[in-house]
Amino acid sequence: MIKSKRIAVAAMAAVLALAGAACGSDDPVADEPAAEEEATEEPDTEEPATEEPATEEEAAEEPAEEAGPFLGLAFDTGGRGDGTFNDMAGQGADNAEANLSIAVQELEATSDQDRQPNLEALAAAGNKLVVAVGFAFGDALGPIAEANPDVYFGWIDGYYDGPNIITTAFSEQEGSFLVGAAAALKSQTGKIGFIGGQEIDLIKRFEAGYIAGAKAVNPDIVVESAYLGAAGDNAAWGSPDKAKEIAGAWYADGADVVYTAAGGSGRGMIEAAVEAGEGKWAIGVDNDECSFDTEEQKAHRLTSMLKRVDTAVEEMAKNVQDGTAEGGFYTFNLANDGVGYATTCGNIDDIVDQLEDFKAQIIAGDIDVPTSPEGL
Repeated sequence: MIKSKRIAVAAMAAVLALAGAACGSDDPVADEPAAEEEATEEPDTEEPATEEPATEEEAAEEPAEEAGPFLGLAFDTGGRGDGTFNDMAGQGADNAEANLSIAVQELEATSDQDRQPNLEALAAAGNKLVVAVGFAFGDALGPIAEANPDVYFGWIDGYYDGPNIITTAFSEQEGSFLVGAAAALKSQTGKIGFIGGQEIDLIKRFEAGYIAGAKAVNPDIVVESAYLGAAGDNAAWGSPDKAKEIAGAWYADGADVVYTAAGGSGRGMIEAAVEAGEGKWAIGVDNDECSFDTEEQKAHRLTSMLKRVDTAVEEMAKNVQDGTAEGGFYTFNLANDGVGYATTCGNIDDIVDQLEDFKAQIIAGDIDVPTSPEGL
């Protein structure tokens, strides 16, 4: 497997410097191999050949040449380590690196001003596919894609029309409906909560689905909602203390299930559930958070709403590699397993049949899940 190249923002200039050497081919599928070193021949000895075999020194094999840049991943602020959205994108890149034998480069934005230069650097480095991770890349991606027609650009959670732009959206409201139903089925108090990151339409889809799913089970259930920041407030994705404070207050006031869609902030919510004690549940987001919870936390992890960003990233890379990639808009939903719910912690085993029934109704179109919480 080709070793992944992880590039810090500070090294962007070095990436740009590599552009001339790396951009050898306009073909979006095949990488141009590096020039092979010519083998130096040993001078012939004048001794006559003997039948007796001399000590055989096998010629050392040339090491396998590393492929050129292929997949460039541009993270927004936060990057890997949030345990949710960004880590799922990173997992997709890791899977693509291992399964497709491609080289991966990464850049992480440390401020809003980094998005455009990071995309430009990854394109200039010779990557065949550059993936922008997150809705905030909208202003930067279009012009850069137009200036680099031989590079495919993927955009997670966005839309831009272009022949070399692959944009993806997820039906978060559908997966959130199922975890909302789980919350209502498990609640003993009839009071649950939702914590969002930035108060934007994207996160309101999570809230809307959650409320709708809960009310499909119990029309009288009380759902508290709070957001950690306004649109553009990047701290909303990394404020676990704030999420912990809100969730803790709700648990103390009688809520027994809280769902957080706020990136790394959600780690504070699971801490609040543990501290609140038995019967207090936390629902994770994007990733299967049970997979890295402590044993104590697993006892309070009801489920997680899965958003398969990993699948989207790996599929884009595969399609670019095999020549089937096309610009366009692609939706990941319950019908194609783009969203779903986790059962890893074993805390919803007794209600899975009911959740699967709701899932079947959504896929069949019998339940139309709202995308806005207004009026719910």
